[in-house]
Amino acid sequence: MRYESVVQVRGLVKRYGAKTAVDGLDLDVRAGTVTAVLGPNGAGKTTTVETCEGYRRPDAGAVRVLGLDPVADAARLRPRIGVMLQSGGVYSGARAGEMLRHMAKLHAHPLDVAMLVERLGLGSCGRTPYRRLSGGQQQRLALAMAVVGRPELVFLDEPTAGLDPQARRATWELVRELRADGVSTVLTTHFMDEAEQLADDVAVVDAGRVIAQGSPEELCRGGAENTLRFSGRPGLDLGALLKALPDGTAAAELSAGVYRISGTIDPQLLATVTSWCAQAGVMPDALSVERRTLEDVFLELTGKELRS
Repeated sequence: MRYESVVQVRGLVKRYGAKTAVDGLDLDVRAGTVTAVLGPNGAGKTTTVETCEGYRRPDAGAVRVLGLDPVADAARLRPRIGVMLQSGGVYSGARAGEMLRHMAKLHAHPLDVAMLVERLGLGSCGRTPYRRLSGGQQQRLALAMAVVGRPELVFLDEPTAGLDPQARRATWELVRELRADGVSTVLTTHFMDEAEQLADDVAVVDAGRVIAQGSPEELCRGGAENTLRFSGRPGLDLGALLKALPDGTAAAELSAGVYRISGTIDPQLLATVTSWCAQAGVMPDALSVERRTLEDVFLELTGKELRS
């Protein structure tokens, strides 16, 4: 099934003096999906997203959001998108409820404000000035302001930073409901589990370029192989085991009686290993198949941990 691109970036370049923050970046966001943009600090992901939002003018390349130029067509584009900034964007003295109601009045068909307040746990702080809200409350208010106008496309910058587990789950459910309603979402996050849970597509950005893009499943399937681990008596004849396994499979005794088999772990290989163990009189305890996670992929691609 083919999807229309609601965000299309081609050859984006953005410089700050002598520093090139974005260096020929290409990115596509499919309609009705959640796309997570991941990258180490300084990779260029924030500059890319801010350019798509119309807050920065590109030095080179082409950017189209819902078919429009985010800078030249800003007046036409802004009513159709929602933007959640990681910080700022709210008057420090405004009360949370007042600010959300004000945002709702700027749109023709806003979501129900009371529903959003209830869903995001903002009921207890509706009369509290923004500057006195906790970091988590500020995050939840910013999310509510981004989605209250029923946008076609929403940009969420670290939407669950500083949230407790319950609020984090509520945010995830809201993002899923937006997708079910056909809203496209561009998400930046430092939480790998969040990207794995929410994203249909993941774009990994490093040194100002997208170095990998695909679904979490596609990214975790390629590259490094999966691993089978089990425990048994120490000193098993791994050479004999390898003769029964496909070419390209590796085996090692990590510590006394703890074994790792690396390769294409499929049902046939698993059956071969357990059969060999049975013939050798070995009970393979704690047998588990370990598949690559998105964090493994990220580290392989960038050589860096994803830190907030």
